[in-house]
Amino acid sequence: MKQHPHDTPDVLRVGHLLADAARLATLPYFRTAALSADNKLAGGYDPVTEADRAAERAMREILSKERPDDAILGEEYGSASGQSGLTWVLDPIDGTRGFVSGTPTWGVLIALSDDNGPFFGIIDQPYIGERFIGTSYDAMLTGSSGTHPLKTRTARDISEATVFTTFPEVGSAAEGAAFAEVSRKARLTRYGMDCYAYALVAAGQVDLVIEAGLQAYDIQAPIAVVQAAGGIVTDWQGGPAHLGGRAIAAANAEIHAQALAILRDCAP
Repeated sequence: MKQHPHDTPDVLRVGHLLADAARLATLPYFRTAALSADNKLAGGYDPVTEADRAAERAMREILSKERPDDAILGEEYGSASGQSGLTWVLDPIDGTRGFVSGTPTWGVLIALSDDNGPFFGIIDQPYIGERFIGTSYDAMLTGSSGTHPLKTRTARDISEATVFTTFPEVGSAAEGAAFAEVSRKARLTRYGMDCYAYALVAAGQVDLVIEAGLQAYDIQAPIAVVQAAGGIVTDWQGGPAHLGGRAIAAANAEIHAQALAILRDCAP
């Protein structure tokens, strides 16, 4: 694995600072009776809480001091320009629906990218205390049992695969039908895990995550973590996925090719 020239020890240091700050900002709100959520989506439900906003503010404050030349893209407070050619991509709570429901499957997403996409990423689950880290040279999990390397699953036929997605409807009717065809061929399908599903791909627990309708801040940290652990993340045509839209995260090239062939046929 070739190290990215900008993937320095300082990047890892700052990544940990951001994740630590987001933990401190989010946990006081989680599973509390006082938690309330605003709805960002007319005609639907897309919640945002003060925990989302507080976590992103905390991370932005750190970046303004530690990495002032880098740009920022965050879900809650948008874009801030920079001069370095690098962008920190932040989702303070990926899975706010899970957060307001009390499920420990939400996470803090942190990525650092250049024009080609992310080369560093963190998926952090504050309540469980697990931090999945992907760099251009390493992949690791830190948690209650210590620090361990991350490695995706070895190749297997799609008939033996476990596949995840967040929403059963996935996206459009055509996208939902495409996912359903992959699901029909797989051994096991599970729903509703948000970013934690990508962490499980990196950890070698599942084979595929397939989603649509993503934003850049939803997918950039998962891309970095999954790829660092040996997996592949593309769009449904096999191209780059870091700008959002449709994404497939696969444990290895073989299972990626099998799932991609189905998705291409069903939802070109």
